[in-house]
Amino acid sequence: MAKESMKAREVKRAKTVATYAEKRKALKEAGDFEALQKLPKNASPIRMHNRCKLTGRPKGYMRTFGLSRVMFREMANKGLIPGVKKASW
Repeated sequence: MAKESMKAREVKRAKTVATYAEKRKALKEAGDFEALQKLPKNASPIRMHNRCKLTGRPKGYMRTFGLSRVMFREMANKGLIPGVKKASW
């Protein structure tokens, strides 16, 4: 389980990215890279991390499902993910 502070930091980054998205796009199209550098670092979408929707775990993230590998396995074993059969794992 991720710390609440880490989850909150990701939410804050997501808001910052959304706030500056239009401004970043306009500056990139204009080629004004000096002004682009003066924006906050967290305004870049590259600084966002993918996290499991259930646990907040950043590692072993499966983008298709939005889950970490641990939660994916648990949910597949319980039959909560349709179309997934248990193999030799």
